[in-house]
Amino acid sequence: MLPGIIKIIFYAFLAYLGYFIYRFFKALSGVRKTQNSTPRLSGVMVKDEYCNTYLPKEDAIKEIAEGKEYYFCSNECRQKFLESKKH
Repeated sequence: MLPGIIKIIFYAFLAYLGYFIYRFFKALSGVRKTQNSTPRLSGVMVKDEYCNTYLPKEDAIKEIAEGKEYYFCSNECRQKFLESKKH
């Protein structure tokens, strides 16, 4: 009877050890993915020149007109701004 209980405990320990090793390597691969895929945010907000909204610089559409940089939230705002500059 005793040798059977020892075998069960031994196999349970091996299963736990295998699970622990699996979780360890899975956590390591998850750390690498989050470090490489996390975009760097500048924290700089810019103003849309047409509709006067503020948005993160990395999300804005940039246009250079007359030597000055302008930022827009959408192509529609960019087009309307450029049309208003022509008049």
